[in-house]
Amino acid sequence: QVHLVESGGGLVQPGGSLRLSCAASGSIFSVNDMNWYRQAPGKQRDLVAVINSSGGEHYADSVKGRFTISRDYAVNTLYLQMNSLKPEDTARYYCNAIIKAYRSANYESYWGQGTEVNVSS
Repeated sequence: QVHLVESGGGLVQPGGSLRLSCAASGSIFSVNDMNWYRQAPGKQRDLVAVINSSGGEHYADSVKGRFTISRDYAVNTLYLQMNSLKPEDTARYYCNAIIKAYRSANYESYWGQGTEVNVSS
């Protein structure tokens, strides 16, 4: 009923920038926290950034000062502005959101399918 779709990934050179988007759609009543995760081949899925329902932001140490998470409350869209990209940032990036659907009595965790980011020369 609720769907998250990431976009904006691709190939970028070290030092470059990308802006990822995550559009939440469906029978959404309200959205709490929204998060970005990433997973590189052979690695665990790690939390990259969090933005809560009031706009408070938290970042993994590895991306502090380079990445900025934001959200558009009017259209339930999450963003991740990634600057000064490094090869170590190469991963599949996943959108995660805590959402209450109209048919649900509780908030539930939803995931997108991910978008690939490849930082390489």
